[in-house]
Amino acid sequence: HVDSGKSTTTGHLIYQCGGIDKRTIEKFEKEAAELGKGSFKYAWVLDKLKAERERGITIDIALWKFETPRYYVTVIDAPGHRDFIKNMITGT
Repeated sequence: HVDSGKSTTTGHLIYQCGGIDKRTIEKFEKEAAELGKGSFKYAWVLDKLKAERERGITIDIALWKFETPRYYVTVIDAPGHRDFIKNMITGT
């Protein structure tokens, strides 16, 4: 499932559920646009490594926890690229 939008979808879900504020998303949008990757703003919620942001891929697993009025939510994002299978497995 390489380049299917897992990180972007997950970051957008976190934002829509109130797990991250609009100001932070706007900051990511500005920074992503400066690198010519404006559409990656939601992926950057989980993709923190410089290499991930520059290459536009998830290299390492990421964990995000947040609360909604009804639920405690934990999200794990994992790499989809073959080169990072070892990183994905360590996240399970």
